[in-house]
Amino acid sequence: MLKLGIVGLPNVGKSTLFNALTAAKADAANYPFCTVEPNVGMVEVPDPRLDTLAALVQPRKTVPAVVQFVDIAGLVKGAAEGEGLGNKFLANIRETDAIVHVIRCFDDPDITHVMHGVDPARDREIIEFELALADLTVVEKRLDRTQRAARTGDKDAKTELPALEAAHAALKEGRPLWHAGLTPEQLALLAPLSLLTTKPVLYAANVTDAELAGDEGPYLRALRAAVAASGEHAEVVPFSAKIEAELAELPAGERAEFLGSLGIASAGLDRLIRAGYQLLGLQTYFTAGEPEVRAWTIHRGDTAPVAAGVIHTDFERGFIRAETVGYDDFVANGGWKGAREKGVVRAEGKEYVVQDGDVMLFRFNV
Repeated sequence: MLKLGIVGLPNVGKSTLFNALTAAKADAANYPFCTVEPNVGMVEVPDPRLDTLAALVQPRKTVPAVVQFVDIAGLVKGAAEGEGLGNKFLANIRETDAIVHVIRCFDDPDITHVMHGVDPARDREIIEFELALADLTVVEKRLDRTQRAARTGDKDAKTELPALEAAHAALKEGRPLWHAGLTPEQLALLAPLSLLTTKPVLYAANVTDAELAGDEGPYLRALRAAVAASGEHAEVVPFSAKIEAELAELPAGERAEFLGSLGIASAGLDRLIRAGYQLLGLQTYFTAGEPEVRAWTIHRGDTAPVAAGVIHTDFERGFIRAETVGYDDFVANGGWKGAREKGVVRAEGKEYVVQDGDVMLFRFNV
């Protein structure tokens, strides 16, 4: 399951986005720190292939893949020193896979901006700095323990110490680890700490309705330029919190027509989830039978036993083979029976790399 943590300054549209995405009832008032406790919501991953498979197989149950969104109180400049609500809630997003940084890219005199003016590049830097200081606290505690262990001759501590020292040097200057030039080996050693500034980032740019359907405005261009100049591996996804809120109130069958009337191709939810999958190298495979049709999320490059382990660890431990057919072949031949008759079902072993859209049936023995 993909887990995304939502951060940003107050009043940028975080909680409005969260409410719209999850149909949760998190408060979304026009004042800072309205979201006091972290909100957690589950969102179904939109995938028309799942609907097609369900219509074909007629299962008793259809289960989509899901994304978990975690929304925390808005951060302000000085959060790490206790301003506003401080960074006490950041621990709630340390276990997420990626961060969704919501940035305001529109003017509205009726919605207060805590920095007294819209400036996406500045707002991005404020949050980056606060996340870096939050990571600094974690690294300093670990560094102290590791230095003491290394002095006693502990081999693991001696291996970990250079990575911690490099991270500490960058964070002490307020530089997020995205920009610290750490090696993959150093990042792997730091992984158990779940540092925020090592996580991939999606920038959710909250724009006007008109801008979403037409030309990009100066604020969105400024944000794109700032992200590009930083060299950060991140994607900017424009959305309108107002439109997402309106979509959430509509029946599912009316949403496409509503978007079409505005000249918008897809909902912000769809684009955020697609961007998250792309950023993290995720893909989907399916299981399809009379009990249920289900979508499963795995990483690109995962082998068949790893994919089986997403269902249950016993499936991976006792993996024998995977009966596999591509989604297009499965649909074209009317399901398992027709696919077997046409000879397009393959018996794949432990080395098989699962492809996006594969329909799979695992054989295992424990």
